[in-house]
Amino acid sequence: MKIVVDSGSTKTKFALTSEESENRFVLTDGINPFYQTTDDIVSTLTKQLLPEIADTSKVESIEFYGAGCTKEKSPIVAEALKTIFKNASITVDTDLTGAAKALCGSEAGIACILGTGSNSCLWDGEKIARNVSPLGFILGDEGSGAVLGKLLIADILKNQAPTEICEKFNKKYGLTAADIIDRVYRKQFPNRFLASFAPFLSENIENAYCRTLVYNAFVSFIRRNLKQYPDGYTVSFTGSVAYHFKEILTKAVKDEDMKLGIINKSPL
Repeated sequence: MKIVVDSGSTKTKFALTSEESENRFVLTDGINPFYQTTDDIVSTLTKQLLPEIADTSKVESIEFYGAGCTKEKSPIVAEALKTIFKNASITVDTDLTGAAKALCGSEAGIACILGTGSNSCLWDGEKIARNVSPLGFILGDEGSGAVLGKLLIADILKNQAPTEICEKFNKKYGLTAADIIDRVYRKQFPNRFLASFAPFLSENIENAYCRTLVYNAFVSFIRRNLKQYPDGYTVSFTGSVAYHFKEILTKAVKDEDMKLGIINKSPL
């Protein structure tokens, strides 16, 4: 059996391929070594992945492409995988490399991720040639689910959103300002928490406020990131936010005079 993995902060998708059985997918919670230790990752894999694999000794190789899997942090994930899959050859690389392979293949282009977080790179057909650092949802991650949620909540708490949006939000979630501050500043995975409100924007996308918020976030992502790469390349996107807001994303890309390639939900 061979396993290819696409991992983000919110969810991780495992593609299990074998000559003996049909290929299949397994979903687990997100894995990100910036927020988790090796033991945390082992716990997630043990509880959510192993019940789907009858014999770990038959896993020959694992290609893991994940958020936060920088050169410094990838050993955390590799160690967790090796703890469970002792016979497998293991490679760990960034989710951006996986996205670029899926979106561009052997062609040069700009590959982007818009999910819980955001990222982009110039892909030369074999490797990442240039990357504008995403900087995370506090300093960057423009256009991501976490930033969309952050912008929405900040507007609601500061009475900047329309009354009807505030009322709908409060009716749906029932969160106090104290609840939100506790989740963002004191609990684990504040990016996941913030990104969980992106679907609310999707549900109310016909509202001018919601539509403008999303559009402006995508324009910000393009101007602060993609405009730093050389002109002339096709830009393609993967990730849940890119996929569910693809109409608005398409408009933002065209309005910024960039050539749009493909938009898909998942690199796998």
